[in-house]
Amino acid sequence: MTFSIVGHCPDTGAFGLAISSSSVCVAARCAWVRSDVGAVATQNLTNPLLGPLGLDLLARDDLDEAHVMNMLLASDPGRDYRQILVLGHHGHCVHHTGARALPIHASHIDEHCGAAGNLLANDGIPARMVAAFQESAGQDLAQRLLDAMHAGLAAGGETRALQSAGLVVADRHGWQTVDLRVDQHDQPLTELQRLWDLYAPLRDGYISRVTDPQRYVVQS
Repeated sequence: MTFSIVGHCPDTGAFGLAISSSSVCVAARCAWVRSDVGAVATQNLTNPLLGPLGLDLLARDDLDEAHVMNMLLASDPGRDYRQILVLGHHGHCVHHTGARALPIHASHIDEHCGAAGNLLANDGIPARMVAAFQESAGQDLAQRLLDAMHAGLAAGGETRALQSAGLVVADRHGWQTVDLRVDQHDQPLTELQRLWDLYAPLRDGYISRVTDPQRYVVQS
């Protein structure tokens, strides 16, 4: 009931994730990103506990992405129902789709990114999403992720009507400098793009309130 993409920008070190679903409030349950660590998407019959656990494991120097995935699966008795993407700080992505995931399901992995979905209109959608992400190299990571989602929707998207979407990016500042959500809307990706277009020119100002608060002090 969901399709998503995780991505990493090696130039800025940012990690991000974009997601959309016919279920409401998808980003609250499925999208997990941490600065300098990585991104985890957990979907299909979602287990939200896998997101924070995956990020904690990725933060360990002794585990690569494949080991992290194996540990997530070992921790979850419902692994056959899950679909998971794990992207680490080296830009490597691994995926898992359980044997009981909703059809049509598919995934596609490339350098610094990976996409996956279930209840898809066709199995070529994740590959098209990854292609769109790679074609937009050099742009802001948030927009690249949105471009990938738009491409996935144009390629057929989910078989059910989408209701929700989310976009999360964490970068060198140490927190999620982008966290935008559309929890119920008849065109959630269009609305998510509108929110990003509104927020993008304001983002640096919100960051500077953390990094340089003195500039906002009113002088008497």
